[in-house]
Amino acid sequence: MVLWHDTQIWDNSNHHSTFSGFLLFPMVDEPPTEFDVEAELKSLQDSVTELRTENLGVKERLEATEKELQAMRNAPKVAFAVSLGGNGLQKTTSGSKTLVYKDILTNIGQAYNSETGVFTAPVRGVYYIRFTANAPTNFPMSAVLYKNNAAIQLIAHEQPSGEGSDTASNGAALLLEQGDTLSMQLWHNTQIWDNSNHHSTFSGFLLFPM
Repeated sequence: MVLWHDTQIWDNSNHHSTFSGFLLFPMVDEPPTEFDVEAELKSLQDSVTELRTENLGVKERLEATEKELQAMRNAPKVAFAVSLGGNGLQKTTSGSKTLVYKDILTNIGQAYNSETGVFTAPVRGVYYIRFTANAPTNFPMSAVLYKNNAAIQLIAHEQPSGEGSDTASNGAALLLEQGDTLSMQLWHNTQIWDNSNHHSTFSGFLLFPM
């Protein structure tokens, strides 16, 4: 503020003559970008939609995992191991003979019938089946796995070889349909032997359902 020539100004403690100011707004070379409310709202909506989609994907994966775990929990537990047992020789010279394994070591799921010697697959799946056979070497030995009483699956067979005894075994992973049956047979003019030490056995378990 400047006082001009031949002029005057007056004030007292009541502040009659003052000088003041303030910044209303700054000025820049380029005006600031205007805030687009609609665009910002759309961007936020898009972000929410994307999050919902991601959450839906996570939910679907969790539900699929839960279903798989439930299926695993519901899958039947199948495992059996049986032995001819007893003290003696089983021999046939008049046709084949179904072997009935009476000594039950394991029969989880009750799929093996100790009265008939037949294992029945409770579900479609891959099963691991194994058997062993023992017999004196003075006569042919056999143990033959049949499926549905018709198709031969696995064979253990030994010719006579003099004094002593022979042991044989066989096994494989087999795809069985629900209701398929497996049984062991002694072929014509062969023998098999067992005692309480379980030399001649028949066993299997479900690897996984299909």
